[in-house]
Amino acid sequence: MKKLLDIFSFPVLIIISLFLGSAPIGAQPHLLEKINMLMAGQLTAPIDIFDLFMHSTPIVLLILKTIFYLKDKNNA
Repeated sequence: MKKLLDIFSFPVLIIISLFLGSAPIGAQPHLLEKINMLMAGQLTAPIDIFDLFMHSTPIVLLILKTIFYLKDKNNA
């Protein structure tokens, strides 16, 4: 997993996370909409589940990369 995360740099993950996390600009972001649907139990359509996965993946990767980075920094 760590080798996969080493492919992406922090700036790239931050930019992608901000872009996909806030898309579409001007309306309610899809990520917030899908999280609200998940909390309400309305996330049943496959396209909505895929949309949640697509918009949240860069954020999850950024969090994991940060955890591994901090763990390696503390061990050094």
